[in-house]
Order: sequence, then structure tokens, then C-alpha cells
Amino acid sequence: MSDTTRKPVLFSGIQPSGHITLGNFIGSMRNFTLLEKDYDCLFSIVDLHALTVRQNPAVLRSNTLELAALYIACGLNPEESIIYCQSHVPQHAELAWILNCFTYMGELGRMTQFKDKSRKHSDNINAGLFTYPVLMAADILLYQANLVPVGADQKQHLEITRDIAQRFNALHPGVFVVPEPHIPKETAKIMSLTEPEKKMSKSDPEDSLVSMLDKPEVVRRKLRRAVTDSDGEIRFDPENKPGVSNLLAILSVLSGESMDALTTRLSGQGYGKLKEETAEVVVATLEPIQARYQALMADKAYMADTLKRNAERAQYLALRTLRKVYKKLGLYQP
Repeated sequence: MSDTTRKPVLFSGIQPSGHITLGNFIGSMRNFTLLEKDYDCLFSIVDLHALTVRQNPAVLRSNTLELAALYIACGLNPEESIIYCQSHVPQHAELAWILNCFTYMGELGRMTQFKDKSRKHSDNINAGLFTYPVLMAADILLYQANLVPVGADQKQHLEITRDIAQRFNALHPGVFVVPEPHIPKETAKIMSLTEPEKKMSKSDPEDSLVSMLDKPEVVRRKLRRAVTDSDGEIRFDPENKPGVSNLLAILSVLSGESMDALTTRLSGQGYGKLKEETAEVVVATLEPIQARYQALMADKAYMADTLKRNAERAQYLALRTLRKVYKKLGLYQP
């Protein structure tokens, strides 16, 4: 990522909590490789964000390395994009403190994710959970990101990031780029296998999701058990036939076969055939990714060196922004 580049900067962060699902892959990671051509990309493993919920240290370390390897296994180039751990770049936390001083309590209290997580973790409503959006704003603004891919659950956080940037810029003009949402090209939304009215999530029960690291026999078992309905008709109708429509969406997006062609070809063949074909295309998609992942995880020196070098690249960019912020605020720098 050179100083002379004219590409816009794109920032994305994923928490290393739970296993990356087929839904994550189809909805975002699969498309990240296409973004490398048009954007200077930073893909952050936001391990500091994960601490708002109590973590098992060994599991968090393992999930962090797993996510880094999966980024690369899915086709991202760590020499082109910057793939790094948030905690390896201390400027994230430094800028978050500064931005806390430009963020209002009322704004944070209105965050729906804070309310949701407070209900789920009522025994651990900590200050980090409350100020989570400020750290997220620091993640984005630190790199002068033009664009941020956002799902429905993160739109509010991008809005507060924009508000904080504009408030800071009003007092100290020209410091931060005000980011815009990056709306990816239309892609299938992958739903839970057991509750197909809900989006597939890595925090859901194991049987409701396909993990990117599930073995073929596990994938087949989960898809055989996927919820459908009782009328036996194969048609794409998310409102009235969410389970069948979810399987069709997975099959269509991974095989490249159009929805119309699929429903015509499978008409009258029953849900068993639909589940079998969906399982086989998922297995075929995951096998080369898993093979690459296993090779990466076996090369611990490569992974450690890659994350170290990428963190250094991220830190170079982060320091440029932070020095500008400190100078504008009057913090003495020798």
C-alpha cells in the first residue's frame, strides 16, 4: 500500500470468536478477493473487540490464528492486502481513547447492539461493551478508510463513526476521511439450517451452521438434517419456504447454476435430492480451502512472520494518522 496509490482504502474487521461459517464465506470472504483489485484493503482480526465478552484465552489465540489462515486460504494475498491482528497495532487503542473524548454518552446508549448484548450477558455489562463503537470508529478512521463493508447489524456503528469523524473535523478540519458504507454486489443471504428465518451466525448452535472447517461427513450430516417443510415442492420462496429457499440459495451461488434452471431441473425430485446436491457442492467448495488452510497452519513460522510484517505495514499507516491527531490536539510530541 504505497503513498502514491490512488486506490480508495477499504477496511473490514472480523472478530475471532466462533468458527467462520459458510454464510460468512458466501456473504463476505468470497468477495474480498475481488476487492483487492480496486481497493487498498485492510482485513483486521479484531481481537480486542472480542474481549467485551469473557473469552477462554487458549481458544481466543487458536481462533485468531485460524481466522488469519482462513483469510489467506480463501484467496486473499497478504502481500497485497494487509491482514493483521488489531492488538498488534497499539494505535487502535490510543485513538479509541481520543475519540472517546469526542463521543457522547447518549449516542452510545442508543446503540442497539449494546442493548442486545447487555441482555445476553447481563452478568457482564462492562464499559468496553458500552464503548465498543468508539474502538470500531478508531479501527476505521486510523487508516483513513473510504469504504467499510457493513451488514445490517453494523450500519448503526458506521453511522456513529461518521458522526465522530465529522465532529472532530469540525473542530480540526481535514484530519479524518469520513467513511462510506460499501454495499457489496447482490449476494445470497445464508440462513440457519435449523431456524431458516434467521441468518446463519457463528455464535449459533453447531447444528444450525456449516463451519468452513467442517469435514465432508459433518457437512453432509448437517445438510441432511436441515429444516425444510412438508409440502415437497422445490421452489424459491423465502417467505413461505425459508428452509428450501436457503438450500437452493447455497446450491445456486456455489454451483453457478441459475435459480430458474435449478428449480426446473430439480422439480419433482424431492428434498432428499436437493439436500444431497447442496451437500456435495459445499464439500467441493470447502475441500481446496481446507487443504490450503491445513498447509498454512502447519507452517507456524510463515503465519507468525506474515502477521508480524502485516502488523508493521498497518502500524506505519496508523502512526501517520495518530501523529496528525496528536498535533491538532496540542499533545506535545518531542
